[in-house]
Amino acid sequence: MVVPDGWEVKRLGVCCDVLDSQRVPLNSQERLSRKGVYPYYGANGVQGYIDDFIFEGESVLLAEDGGYFSEYATRPIANFVTGRYWVNNHAHILRAKSDILNRWIYYSLVHKNILKHINGGTRAKLNQSDLKEILVPLPPLPEQQKIASILTSVDEVIEKTKSQINKLQDLKKGTMNELLTKGISHTEFKDSPVGKIPVGWEVKRLDDVTIRGSGHTPNKKIPEYWNGCIKWVSLADSFRLDSGFISDTDKEISQEGLNNSSAVLHPKGTVILSRDAGVGKSAVLKEDMAVSQHFMVWKCDDRMDNWFLYYLLQHWKSIFESIAIGSTIKTIGLPYFKKLEIPLPPLPEQQKIASILSTMDSHIEEKQRKLEQTQSLKKSLMQDLLTGKVRVTVH
Repeated sequence: MVVPDGWEVKRLGVCCDVLDSQRVPLNSQERLSRKGVYPYYGANGVQGYIDDFIFEGESVLLAEDGGYFSEYATRPIANFVTGRYWVNNHAHILRAKSDILNRWIYYSLVHKNILKHINGGTRAKLNQSDLKEILVPLPPLPEQQKIASILTSVDEVIEKTKSQINKLQDLKKGTMNELLTKGISHTEFKDSPVGKIPVGWEVKRLDDVTIRGSGHTPNKKIPEYWNGCIKWVSLADSFRLDSGFISDTDKEISQEGLNNSSAVLHPKGTVILSRDAGVGKSAVLKEDMAVSQHFMVWKCDDRMDNWFLYYLLQHWKSIFESIAIGSTIKTIGLPYFKKLEIPLPPLPEQQKIASILSTMDSHIEEKQRKLEQTQSLKKSLMQDLLTGKVRVTVH
């Protein structure tokens, strides 16, 4: 390990005390019977809260087994903890010695590649003897303090942004439930097959106000059917769903693949829903696309707003998940969708409801972009500051 002039490189066993002998594991039954306010830590963070503590003050917890060792670049392998807490036997407990900051040790380890110190087998493990051999760079204490202060400030922005996102998501969930069941400014309600709804709303079969369709997979053994210019939504795109529009896909098919299969090119604005595997995930096509047989699609007529339908499907996601059946792959059969009934407000109210929820989504997306930018900034700062590539000024 190459470090700047004035820095040192030391083994963890030299610069930290290891407090593993003080750990006490509790099984799940014991934790259930001892619920309280003190965090109970395992390899990857808090596992629950119990009625007592065995540690107090700052520590760095580094996973012993079950950690994200092979995913160190994107997932943390260490936690910085303070206050009063309990730790089980799946995390090593480190405390920095004099002239070394606990936060410096934490930032040096949290995304460090320590795979050469990990023992294999069915469950990757970092033995205490190997833990003590891990090398960390050590600048003088004032430089440690300045770097740790910079990274801590960035962490605080990240945590604040995450909290804002969570609050906005909770607000959206409550608003969605209110708008999709009670509408806007209604005072009179009636019973219906889908529950109480405003008097001015109708209940319709979804098939009565949309054109329902599905999809297909062209023959994978025929290369000419693939790698064309027609975007094709499959289960590989599940992570792209539940975010409003879907604009990119994992795979594309050719016009020949479309012509020689039961696949259909659905127009932009079509609402899609995954009916198996990731059951209940939905999206709106941002352009003309085809889909696999794992999806239902609906093209709305002039009585149905496509974004209102999207938010209604989002609201009903837990229902779709609960009715899916199957042992290895959960699925919802076609007969269910043929009979599916929905509440139908007048079109202007549908559009207003969709607009309110879309505005809330925009606020959430804005915060998520800020979070991603700050996380990217932190990553580059850690690469520069923790290696001494960029030096900080210490007064």
